Amino acid sequence: MRTLKLMMITACPEVAVLAEQNGVARIFMDQEELGKAVRQGHLDTHKACHSLLQIAAVAQRLQHAELMVRINPLNAGTSDEVSAAIDHGAQRLMLPMFTTSREVQRFQSLVRGRVPVTYLAETPAALVRLSHWLPLLRPGHDEVHIGLNDLSLGLGVGFLFEPLAGGMIDAEARMLDEAGISWGFGGVGCMSGNVLPADWILGEHVRLGSHWVILSRAFHGGAESLEELQHKVDLPVEVRALRMAESRWRRADEVRLQANHRRLAERVFEMAEPLQLPMEQVPLEL
Repeated sequence: MRTLKLMMITACPEVAVLAEQNGVARIFMDQEELGKAVRQGHLDTHKACHSLLQIAAVAQRLQHAELMVRINPLNAGTSDEVSAAIDHGAQRLMLPMFTTSREVQRFQSLVRGRVPVTYLAETPAALVRLSHWLPLLRPGHDEVHIGLNDLSLGLGVGFLFEPLAGGMIDAEARMLDEAGISWGFGGVGCMSGNVLPADWILGEHVRLGSHWVILSRAFHGGAESLEELQHKVDLPVEVRALRMAESRWRRADEVRLQANHRRLAERVFEMAEPLQLPMEQVPLEL
């Protein structure tokens, strides 16, 4: 039975090792800072910028998990960023906030095949143009992750799961599968304590055929040391709970998966309504 591959963001080598020991296939480190505070400053999202020394420290400890580094959107310094991340142990790079096939080609020319790339499709333009840039990717090498935070901001909707609820990534999921490209979307929290149940989100990953998911901060509490993590979260227990829930969804039929999508959509839109502006505050185009 196929299982979701897990990735987790951490800069702590000991936490990364514990995650690896509990089945996390990819450690995700983040150097993106250009424009992020402006876009997501009002959101409770990951905004730490990891240093090259932190990347090297984690790289030295990993035995099996892949180390992926997200760099900045394309800019004048991208060539140096790419080389520095690879030189310090990055085994995969992630490109955020691109919108065109020309940007994909430019990034490929800078990476020069040294490591595989995950393309973070998080802008409406990137998703609309997926069929145009997807043929540039190499199956079994490059991947796509659909980022819901910036996608929802770009669409002007109030809640990050609205694109999922509205069925906006269903066609893209089919296109990626047909192209043989490994892909994933968004993140998932622990199985308990969520207003929007993480179990329902897992059901959507199974329904859509997703390969990858990011473990949210609920799995590590932003811990900067193993001791801090162990005070906040029992990571092995939470990963086992996720796997049990996923296994139940793998056995579900299409009727149940579609029913789960409908209830998730209803809850998401109910949650999103209070986040919208009252009608009298909505600007009108004349």
